[in-house]
Amino acid sequence: MSTTINRRSFLQLGAAGLAWSAVGARAADLWHPQPKRVGLIGTGWYGKCDLWRLVQVAPVEIVSLCDVDKKLLAEAADIAAQRQKSGKRPRTYTDYRKMLAERDLDLVLIATPDHWHALPAIAAMESGADLYLQKPISVDVVEGQAILAAARQHRRVVQVGTQRRSTPHFIEARDRFIRDGKLGKIGLVEIYCYYHMRARENPPDTAPPENLDWEMWTGPAPMRPYNPLTHPRRWRAFMEYGNGIIGDMCIHMLDAVRWMMDLGWPRSVSSSGGILMDKSSKSNISDTQTATFDFGDLTVVWQHRTWGSSPDPKYPWGMTFYGDKGTLKTSVMSYDFIPQGQGEAIHKDVTYELEEYPVDKTERDLERHVAPAIRRHMLDLLQAMERRSRPVADIEQGHISTASCILANLSMDLGRTLVWDAQAGRVAGDEEANRRLRRPYRAPWIHPEPASA
Repeated sequence: MSTTINRRSFLQLGAAGLAWSAVGARAADLWHPQPKRVGLIGTGWYGKCDLWRLVQVAPVEIVSLCDVDKKLLAEAADIAAQRQKSGKRPRTYTDYRKMLAERDLDLVLIATPDHWHALPAIAAMESGADLYLQKPISVDVVEGQAILAAARQHRRVVQVGTQRRSTPHFIEARDRFIRDGKLGKIGLVEIYCYYHMRARENPPDTAPPENLDWEMWTGPAPMRPYNPLTHPRRWRAFMEYGNGIIGDMCIHMLDAVRWMMDLGWPRSVSSSGGILMDKSSKSNISDTQTATFDFGDLTVVWQHRTWGSSPDPKYPWGMTFYGDKGTLKTSVMSYDFIPQGQGEAIHKDVTYELEEYPVDKTERDLERHVAPAIRRHMLDLLQAMERRSRPVADIEQGHISTASCILANLSMDLGRTLVWDAQAGRVAGDEEANRRLRRPYRAPWIHPEPASA
């Protein structure tokens, strides 16, 4: 069989087929006559996880790496030289603007802290690159609107890192129980996280380490003294850099519910909670929060607690769909279908691919259960780049899920329900809420605005 025929056959795979196909990863070599030139901004934990999964499924050339932490940057460059077929060590940069000024990248991956998503994302698309952008896409709603507008204006393909949409057992659960009607009419979905993931320490502020450019790390966010809770990897303890646990964990499950049930924007969002238990930590994100997303005939309710126990120890972070014919519980580790009355209960565990990709067994800090989903997410992105189509986690979907979580935090702060006008991109009848859809930027950084497509 010729390469052309193989390539055509592979491209005929739909998104679901791509997610399931073990052939997909091997076939990627057949439909990329020239390796895609790739750059990564943010070489910390998940930036490397994403990049190494991409290398596993496609013959890309890692051209450029960027990070404000010179230690992390050098480590990633060394590993890249070992992992990619060419053996070349990528160019390294501490300023993303200099990296993008080369204008020689087909694809840019962004895995910075959330407050550094919008400006590099827009600059990458303006430079001519397609984009893999980690979730949540933004720290405020207007940033997300600006990223979406830039993607459409420059006709770029953007995949958001909400890889539940490419998780094999999530796809199976959607098709087998929701689309096939085995749950009947679904009126309520509970989404939740009970991990004890909020920082409890209260270390003193210190001078930043020599390898870290703290001024550039802070960027458009408010300037705080450096603290060991912030870097590396623990910046989500502070609202200055993200949107707390709802912006980290709720977005995954809310996005999955929206995808599985084909939902758009919620009509309204309400939320309550705060720091109710642990008031001594330096962390300023909520330790307890409930949010209600009203989709009309369906209510989706989020809850997180960073204390106490999970109602179901098997499902500490997940989704529960309640239908009049059955209940479906889904997490990153498994799903369980429980029929109403007579019928067979069905259980499915997460898919691992440790034999196909043995490096998964030894890679430091890799979430092994997530690796198959990231690989399929990357393959879906590459297929969309080839076709110039929208990937499964297109930027518009990422914006809806991100903004909905941001509105939940805003609702909690304001103490009232926010009614969302999706067409206008504003909160209906609430000027105070609308003023807070845009966070102030620290000079000299300038907040992006949504340009006309």
